[in-house]
Amino acid sequence: MPLYQLMDRTFSDRIQGIFFMNNQKQQKPTLSGQRFKTRKRDEKERFDPTQFQDCIIQGLNETGNDLEAVAKFLDASGAKLDYRRYAETLFDILVAGGTLADDVIRTNVCVFSAQEDLETMQAFAQVFNKLIRRYKYLEKGFEDEVKKLLLFLKGFSESERNKLAMLTGILLANGNLSASILNSLYNENLVKEGVSAAFAVKLFKSWINEKDINAVAGSLRKVNMDNRLMELFPANKQSVEHFTKYFTDAGLKELSEYVRNQQTIGARKELHKELQEMMSKGEPLKEISMYVKEEMKKNNISEQTVIGILWSSVMSCVEWNKKEELVTEQAIKHLKQYSPLLAAFTTQGQSELTLLLKIQEYCYDNIHFMKSFQKIVVLFYKAEVLSEEPILKWYKDAHVAKGKSVFLEQMKKFVEWLKNAEEESESETEEGD
Repeated sequence: MPLYQLMDRTFSDRIQGIFFMNNQKQQKPTLSGQRFKTRKRDEKERFDPTQFQDCIIQGLNETGNDLEAVAKFLDASGAKLDYRRYAETLFDILVAGGTLADDVIRTNVCVFSAQEDLETMQAFAQVFNKLIRRYKYLEKGFEDEVKKLLLFLKGFSESERNKLAMLTGILLANGNLSASILNSLYNENLVKEGVSAAFAVKLFKSWINEKDINAVAGSLRKVNMDNRLMELFPANKQSVEHFTKYFTDAGLKELSEYVRNQQTIGARKELHKELQEMMSKGEPLKEISMYVKEEMKKNNISEQTVIGILWSSVMSCVEWNKKEELVTEQAIKHLKQYSPLLAAFTTQGQSELTLLLKIQEYCYDNIHFMKSFQKIVVLFYKAEVLSEEPILKWYKDAHVAKGKSVFLEQMKKFVEWLKNAEEESESETEEGD
C-alpha cells in the first residue's frame, strides 16, 4: 500500500477513535427507571422531615402493636433513615404517636396509647434499650428528648404522665438515662402545681421496683441529686416532715427514710463546719453549747452523734505538734479547756462509750497520739466527762480492734484502781447499812 494511503488510514482511525471515546463519555451508565425512582424515594425519606415521619409511622402501624416487630422495624430502618438528624421526631412518635409540635396522634403504637401498667412499660423500655444499643449516637438525643418531655408534663393527661413516669423509672434503672434528667422536674410551674411530686412518685416506684433504694441512691449521688429531692415541693413545703409524709403515704417509705437520712447527714456536716468556725474564733463555750442543743432539737440529732462531732471539731481546730513527747502535753491543755463542753453532751452512758471509742480511733489513726490515750481518759474522768462504768465496759469488751493491745496495756493500772475504788465504795456502803 502506498505511503500516503497508509497515512490517511491511520489519521482516519485516530479520528474515529476520538469520536468513539467522546461518545463513550457522553453515554454514562444509567439506572433503570424503577431503580432511579427507588433511590430518589429513599433520599426523600432520608432527608425530608415529612417523608421521614410518614415512613416511621407507616412502619409502626404495620407492626400491629407487636413490640418485638417494632424493635426489628426500628433496627432495620436505621440503615436507610437519618436517625441522627431526626432523633427528636423519632422519639416524639415513639412516645406520643406524633411530633409534639403538630399535636396530632398519627399512630397508636406509642407509649401514650399503650396500657397503663408496669409490664407494658417494661416492654416499651426494651424497645428503647435495643434501639439505643444498636445506634449509640442516639443516646444523647434520647436524654434530651426525655428532659423536654418532662418540661411538657402539664400538657399531657394524667394517664400519659403516669406512663411516662413508669417508663422513665425503668430506663433510669437500666442505665439508659442519667438521673440528671430529674433537673427538669424542678421547673417552677411544675413544682407549684404539684405535677413534679406526683410524677416523682410513679417514677421512683418503678425505679425501686427494678433495682432497690441503694442503687437509686447511688445514681442520685453520682450526679449530685441526692440532696435536692425536697425541691420537688414549693419552698414553704420543703421540710423532711412534709416529704416523709407525702412519699410514705404514697407507698415509698424507703425513699422517705433515705431523704431523712440525707438530711441528717447534711445537718451533721453543717454542724461540724459551724463548730470548727466557732472554736477557731474562740467563742464562749456557753454559746457553742446553746447552738449545739438547738441543732440537735431542730434536726433530731442524737447525743451519741453529737459527742462524736464535738470530739472531731475540738481535735481539728488546732495545729498539733508532730513530736510525740510534746503532743500529749499540748492535748491535755487543749482538752482541759473544752472539757465542760464535752461534759454537757455525755449525760448518757452510751454517749460516754461513744466518746471513748472516738478517742481510741483518733489516737490510733494519728500515730503521735498513741501514748496519749490513757492521759486523755484520765483527764476526762477527773473533769467528769467520763465515769467509771463506761470506762470499765470499754476495757472489758466494748473497745475496737484499733491499737487494742497498746491501749489496754496503758489503761491496765487505771482500770485496776477504778475497780478497787468501786469495791471500797461498795464495802463502805454495806458497812453503813
